[in-house]
Amino acid sequence: MAGHNKWSKVKRLKAVTDKKKSALYAKYIKEISIAAKQGGTDPDGNARLRKAITDAKAQSVPKENIERALKKAAGELDDGANLEEIVYEGYGPGGVAILVECVTDKKTRTQPELRKIFEKGGGSIAEAGAVAWGFEKRGLILIKKDQGEEERLMNLALDSGADDFSASDEGFEILSSPQDFLRVVDGLEKAGVRSELSELSFLPKNRIQISGEISEKLQALLENLEDHDDVQRVTSNADF
Repeated sequence: MAGHNKWSKVKRLKAVTDKKKSALYAKYIKEISIAAKQGGTDPDGNARLRKAITDAKAQSVPKENIERALKKAAGELDDGANLEEIVYEGYGPGGVAILVECVTDKKTRTQPELRKIFEKGGGSIAEAGAVAWGFEKRGLILIKKDQGEEERLMNLALDSGADDFSASDEGFEILSSPQDFLRVVDGLEKAGVRSELSELSFLPKNRIQISGEISEKLQALLENLEDHDDVQRVTSNADF
């Protein structure tokens, strides 16, 4: 998530223009493809796939696009693409650490293009392990306050397997281990609670405070990385 707090991605998704919707759809389709290849094409038996399809539908991804992705994963269609997940690491202006989660069918294309974006934005791509130690993977769920009373939502989340629940100005933030994430998502959905965002994210263990010109340059770099076709998520340890 680019930006200074966990809700920035929600705002960014809602601001997507028609011109960029096809690129956004492609990111959801890649997630569906990866989930189906790893766990099978039956959503009932593949929690990650079930969630990927639900997320895609929530963003109005056309039904035919979803069905085509499932057929490719099942081997019924072959476009020659072999998708894989890769995490690239780098530094931005002010020494900010950045993780870039990608799904690509050609690493030899993706890495040089990301390197160029980093360099143009005043940063640099780093070797594997250079910054990853400063992040931890967690399940992240954001819920608006109109979804219910804080105590009820907290009890639902914790009973479903969450290990942290907190309130902010924008709403409620729920964290879980990667292993319990989908169980928490299912528990909230079954209770009729709608989330604004739910994903496995790399969250920084500590943040670096930045401001002024460096802040502006970093925001531009993070957004340019997010706009790359192969990029699924971008996370930094910046505190704007």
